[in-house]
Amino acid sequence: MMRMKLCLVIVLLVSLVACASTPKELEKERKDKDAAEINVQLASGYMRRGDLEIAEKKLLKAIEFNNKHVPAYTTLAVLMTMIDKPVEAENYYLEALDIDSRDPQLHNNYGTFLCGIKKYDEATKQFEMTLRNQFYKTPEVAHANLGYCLLQQGNADYKKIERHLRKALKLRPNMPSAMLGMAELGLATKNYLMARAYTQRYHSVSPATAESLWVQIKAEHALGDKVYFLKVSQKLLDQFPESEEAEKLMGLSNL
Repeated sequence: MMRMKLCLVIVLLVSLVACASTPKELEKERKDKDAAEINVQLASGYMRRGDLEIAEKKLLKAIEFNNKHVPAYTTLAVLMTMIDKPVEAENYYLEALDIDSRDPQLHNNYGTFLCGIKKYDEATKQFEMTLRNQFYKTPEVAHANLGYCLLQQGNADYKKIERHLRKALKLRPNMPSAMLGMAELGLATKNYLMARAYTQRYHSVSPATAESLWVQIKAEHALGDKVYFLKVSQKLLDQFPESEEAEKLMGLSNL
């Protein structure tokens, strides 16, 4: 019996020695991790400047240095989304989740991507996973994203949508995306005064976008307010003349 115990101890010691990293290996690992992070930061800078090809090379280089560096995969996913490669983008999100499936922010980001490519049911699951994580620091973001995604899906459960959007606004009263979601909910439920009120609140805290102006235009059109309708329509045409919303404005008689 003693002999067996001794053999087990020797085996364990040999295993530990075999698995232990040398100081040189530890130093190389540290340098590789630092190099991966530096390359991701450089790539983010290139992306902001529109140098997407160079950014991709930097991100792939980051993965060469550290193939477990989640930000490299998620940034690549964003880049692939920017250049309209949704299949590649999703694959990078999935690789990131394989590395760290417990990161709530990663689930939220993946959900946002899925909603953008109209995989609404899968997106909803990702947002719900995010909200179940008690350590997620910004639940208002997931609430707003979930409410907005359900709305885009054409989900008729307006009470559920409103509940999530109001939770977001309770946690962050001046949250632009939640306000715009409430405005679009107003359009969906034909509560045009609510749609007007929330677009006005949105524009008081955030610069107008083609989307936000279009929501207000539809609200003013439904309310029959020609003065505000013309004012907001002109603003859309002046600020976003090449937008899809400006094109839609030309066919407003079809609304």
